[in-house]
Amino acid sequence: MREPKLRIRLAEASDEAALAALFHAVDLHYWGSAAPSREAMAEHVRCNILGARSCEIAIAALDGRPVGLATFAVLYPAPGLAGQLFMKDLFALAEARGRGIGQALMAFLAKLAIDRGCSRFDWTAETDNPEALAFYDRLGARRVADKVYYRFEGEALTALASNP
Repeated sequence: MREPKLRIRLAEASDEAALAALFHAVDLHYWGSAAPSREAMAEHVRCNILGARSCEIAIAALDGRPVGLATFAVLYPAPGLAGQLFMKDLFALAEARGRGIGQALMAFLAKLAIDRGCSRFDWTAETDNPEALAFYDRLGARRVADKVYYRFEGEALTALASNP
């Protein structure tokens, strides 16, 4: 039996339906029944992700079927005259996990970071996700202990926005 062909590439506008399905799977994975509908996600992808070009997306396909993604942006400044590739999310469909999708996406982003002159590739991981932490450790990533992750949300976000 032949091994399925894995291909990683940057997503394009023509991937809208596949991205909507993958983003919906991400939301179901993290939020369960609180996830928005697939139709609402399709509209969100069309308007707020592909339409706004607020991030880039690497998409992973096995034999042409989209099975994973990584969202990222190149941010400035970074040390020297370089940028920093920051990954927001890495995700593979449950049935595709354990098949090298995550490692292939990470390698794709690492090469992209180098090709774009970035001096580093950063991301965050939830402390209550031991599988993700073990995965990144196996890849040889260095944990960064000298940074603190901050967030505004809900009423605190609204309060800050209304108090210039």
